[in-house]
Amino acid sequence: MNYHWTQSFKSIYQKATAAYQAGQRGPKALIGEQDAAFLTSIGGTSQELYDFVEDAVNGGEPDYETCLLITAVRRDYFFVIQGGQWTGQTTPSSTLPAKTAAVAGIPWLPRIIEKAKIKLRGEMEPDLMYGCGGDRPFLAKFDIHPADFLRIVWAAKGDDQAVVDYVLARAR
Repeated sequence: MNYHWTQSFKSIYQKATAAYQAGQRGPKALIGEQDAAFLTSIGGTSQELYDFVEDAVNGGEPDYETCLLITAVRRDYFFVIQGGQWTGQTTPSSTLPAKTAAVAGIPWLPRIIEKAKIKLRGEMEPDLMYGCGGDRPFLAKFDIHPADFLRIVWAAKGDDQAVVDYVLARAR
């Protein structure tokens, strides 16, 4: 399923969108067991796809392409760094920096850096979303695509200051 994974993903996304528009709610209602297994095999979850679909239908973003690109980064991290193995952990949202926390005078930046790390590792709690309604305005303000931000965090290899420096350079 590697060569055609994007077609499979698109099909699942389209089915989930149609189900949501038809009034179905919840990851299990939108995404069947076989599709959920596929998502797991590429480092994704039904909850994450549900969140993307819900926000897209209700708010117009993120679009499908953004969802695909974010999923592609997570998929690459899952295979390249994690060897296709889940950590088996979730990171509680209560451990994230506050929404008002700032670094270098930039609110939200400490929070989104941590969310990106959690997303890369596949450790999102069901109530947490990377690319949420708080993340999108932040990233738009600095003209950084959500998938690109994931790549920046990945490339920084835990060096948060490198990420901060990147965002500061974008602010100029």
